[in-house]
Amino acid sequence: MPNISTLIELSRVDRFAGTMILFWPFAWSLTMSANRHNYAGLNLFHTCNEFLLGGGCIWNDIIDMDLDAKVERTKHRPLPDGRISVPQALVFLSMHVSLLFAMSRYLNPVAWIFAFLTVVPLTGIYPFMKRITYLPQVWLGITLNTPILLASTIFTEETPNAAFVLAAGGWCWTMWYDTIYGSQDKKDDVKAGVKSIVLLLHQYTWLALLAFSSATIICWLICGILNGSGIPYFAVSVGGGGLLLARDLWTVDLDDPKSCLRAFQRNGFAIGPVVWVGCLLDYLM
Repeated sequence: MPNISTLIELSRVDRFAGTMILFWPFAWSLTMSANRHNYAGLNLFHTCNEFLLGGGCIWNDIIDMDLDAKVERTKHRPLPDGRISVPQALVFLSMHVSLLFAMSRYLNPVAWIFAFLTVVPLTGIYPFMKRITYLPQVWLGITLNTPILLASTIFTEETPNAAFVLAAGGWCWTMWYDTIYGSQDKKDDVKAGVKSIVLLLHQYTWLALLAFSSATIICWLICGILNGSGIPYFAVSVGGGGLLLARDLWTVDLDDPKSCLRAFQRNGFAIGPVVWVGCLLDYLM
């Protein structure tokens, strides 16, 4: 039986930046939705915490264990390293999925559909995309930002236009940070035969990052207008988040894995929370 530290590593709980990147778009949308519907603050944070507890990358590691074994950065993960077997990982995965569906029992029908789409078909198919396309990030962006639509329908079954724009911005943000993240492994990806947007873009990667970051900021701006947000959102979320994106665009070295990792981590530790603080201040005011 694997020890607790192995299970923690498998679920990525120890990689806090990656976990929070999954959480922030949901938190943005939930806070904005709570603002629209005057939802109680304590219940807002309780709902945020429930979603955070359901995170995990176990399924992805099960499917990718053969590829992970060929990449220097990932070859010592629990599955390719042999510290946990596939049946044991599947049991651990079933516990996560059971928890997610247990938490979703209070959702209205529309929110439940978005939750089901996120957990089953979208997450289930994603690990196979890098085997058939150089653009797995496109599917990943849809998977990680469908929870924005889920959060927007928790208090009502209607999905506002602002939520769709925020989801589009979240998709662009995912394309941004996952392109930076993928730049760490481009040499190993060639050897392993892994398809990646970085290998497709080559020398145009920086220009693509410029497009993704610009589109992200524009979507945040339009979302705020449609949502009727106030000055705190536009100053902190749009302005502050935009400045952080611009800083990383100019400072990241796409040929240096350590620089790419630092830039990726700042999305979880800096950009995501700054955007949320703007949403929260708008909610409190």
